[in-house]
Amino acid sequence: MGNSISDLTLDEVFADRLTERPCVYINKDREVWVATEMCAQYLETNVDAIVVRDAEKNPMGIVGGYDLLDHLRKNPTRDFQYDNTVEQIMYKNLPIVEKETKLKDLIAKWKESRRAFAITPNEFGYSPISARKMLEVGIKCKTDITASSLPKKKIVTFAPDDTLGRIIDLMFEHNTRKLLLEYSDQFISDRQVLGEISRILKFQPDVDNFRDIPVNQMELEEIKVIKDDMTLNKLCSVMYRMDHPYIFYKDIAISPWDVTVTLLSEKVRKGEGVSKKTCPHCGKEID
Repeated sequence: MGNSISDLTLDEVFADRLTERPCVYINKDREVWVATEMCAQYLETNVDAIVVRDAEKNPMGIVGGYDLLDHLRKNPTRDFQYDNTVEQIMYKNLPIVEKETKLKDLIAKWKESRRAFAITPNEFGYSPISARKMLEVGIKCKTDITASSLPKKKIVTFAPDDTLGRIIDLMFEHNTRKLLLEYSDQFISDRQVLGEISRILKFQPDVDNFRDIPVNQMELEEIKVIKDDMTLNKLCSVMYRMDHPYIFYKDIAISPWDVTVTLLSEKVRKGEGVSKKTCPHCGKEID
C-alpha cells in the first residue's frame, strides 16, 4: 500500500520537479498597473503570483489576483494604478517553504492566507508552488475518489448586464476566483478581470472608474463539461492540459483548488511507477 500523499514532504512528492521553474519577479517600486498587466498573463499558470523584490533583489512579498482586486474594489481609478507601487498593496507574509515541508502543512498555510501560492529555494533563487502545480500530484496519485464524490459548492453566478464592480464584489463575498454566467457554460475569472483593466488602461483613457465597466463587453471562457465520472488522477490529467483549468461534472464545479483540498484525504495515496498517458479530452488511458 502506498503512502498517504499529504504526509509526504514536497521533495518526496515532486523530486526534481519542485524547482524546475523560476519565479516571476517585480521590483517593489514599480507601479500597480505593471503588476496588473503581469498578473493578467500569469494567473492560473504554475506561477500564479508575482514575487516582489527589494533593492537588493531579496523577496519581500507577493502580489496576485486577490491583492490587486481587493485594492481595485476600494480604489477603482486610473490614478490609483499609476500613483501607487506594488509595495503598498503586496501581501507581506511571504510564504517560503523548504523541500522538507510536508504537503499537508503547505496546504494548511494556503488555507490560512487564502492564497494558494508559496516559493521554495532553488539553485539560482526561488521557484513557485501554486494550486495548479498540485495537478501534477493528482495525476500520479492512487485513489478511488471520483468527480461525483468531490464536495458540492454553491455555484456563484452573474448576469450579462452586471458590471466589473459587481463581479469583484461577488468574488470576495463568496471567496472564489471564478463566476459562472447564469444559464450558460461560460465563466469569468480574476485573470480576465485584470486583463480587461489592463486593456482599458492602454486603449480607453476616458474610462476612470473601473467598477462601472459592463461585463458584456468582455470575452468569457468556456467551461469544460465532462460526462464520465472520472477518477481524481484522470481529472487532473485533463485539467493539467487546459490553459485555464475549470471542469463541470453534472452540478459539481472542479478547480485546481478543489484538487488541492482533496489531496488532504487519507484516501489519496502515493501511486507506484510511471503514470500512463491519458487523452487530454476524456481522460481515458492511451495505449
